[in-house]
Amino acid sequence: MQPGASVAMIARQHGVNANQVFHWRKLYREGRLELGPASAQLVPVRISEVVSGEQAPAKFYGGVIVVELGRACIRVEGAVDADSLRLILERVGR
Repeated sequence: MQPGASVAMIARQHGVNANQVFHWRKLYREGRLELGPASAQLVPVRISEVVSGEQAPAKFYGGVIVVELGRACIRVEGAVDADSLRLILERVGR
């Protein structure tokens, strides 16, 4: 940050509410904000050749997707459009 810069203005530029920034800062000062390595792991992927010929259409299965991020919990039941799910996850991830 530059001297005299506004936290609210910088937060807005990054799609974050200024109150959230102040809350994160408070948690950090209290030592309650974990800054350890991300828990994501890479898995090996193997790409195989595409088999020519007609394939059966994809089947849709009903089910439940539960995503928990901090205090937010998103529960999606049944079939869901991939674009809609991507949009929801992008918004929650901000």
